[in-house]
Amino acid sequence: MKRLLAQTFSFSLMIAAVVIAAGCASGGSKSGAVKVVRVWPEYRAAESFDRISEYFSGRENTGGQIVLRTRPESREGYYFFTRVKIPGDISGARIVLDVIMPTSPDPKTYSLPAPPLRKGALILNPGLTGADWPDAKARPTAWRLRLLAADGAEIFSRQSYLWSK
Repeated sequence: MKRLLAQTFSFSLMIAAVVIAAGCASGGSKSGAVKVVRVWPEYRAAESFDRISEYFSGRENTGGQIVLRTRPESREGYYFFTRVKIPGDISGARIVLDVIMPTSPDPKTYSLPAPPLRKGALILNPGLTGADWPDAKARPTAWRLRLLAADGAEIFSRQSYLWSK
């Protein structure tokens, strides 16, 4: 009996070592792939974008963020604050937002052209603004955020838990 328990224990250790080694080998993200650090979806009032420098220059100061809006004339809306690490320059990309609202089970898709993205850590802040977002109290039931290359290939994708269901 003791020998059987010892063999079972050593077999379990061997299986655990193989699983850990396989996890380390697959490593989460490939070298050269865009790494998404985090996505924070939230509603933002127009005033949250105000900066003192804007009063002097007349131009919006985004604070180093890449702010994209479905309705550029309106700042108020629902944003997907996204921290990414990009291994190389990307040009011609598009940010695609798919959103399901509580009022309809059908997803709405919004596509925003991204400016050239430079190598390094970036903050992308695409937003559904103006008539594309109902009001401050509205929250999406589910969402998906994708960055697509100029040829349509998916560079990265993140989604809410309910999107996958």
